[in-house]
Amino acid sequence: MNIDGQCHCGNIAYEAVVDPANTVICNCTACQELSGAPFRASIAAKAEDFRITRGTPKEYVKTADSGNKRAQGFCGDCGSPIYATSEKDRVKYNIRLGTVRQRAELPPRRQIWLKSAIAWGQDISGVPGVQYD
Repeated sequence: MNIDGQCHCGNIAYEAVVDPANTVICNCTACQELSGAPFRASIAAKAEDFRITRGTPKEYVKTADSGNKRAQGFCGDCGSPIYATSEKDRVKYNIRLGTVRQRAELPPRRQIWLKSAIAWGQDISGVPGVQYD
């Protein structure tokens, strides 16, 4: 599937080819902290199938508990997270689903790091909602 997206301010844009089966929710504490949300959704793309079409993302390198280093790409102006990839080999990019224009067409297929999942974030169907125009 062809996708495209951009950060909130529009300074960073990209396009990619992805397999919708690779859409995932991560519940790890690092994703919670880096996204400011109870979990983060992303879709994987091979490096050769991901291309920045506008701007240059800034990167923050996070060291995991395992010692692995992950580059977190984001817009230096509005702060929107765009992707994560390994610091060195960059074989795969985990594109942050909130920046994908076709995000409604990419429902998550699995969740990871459930041990860190925030219980109330697993089912919000009973939370009252208000529709804003």
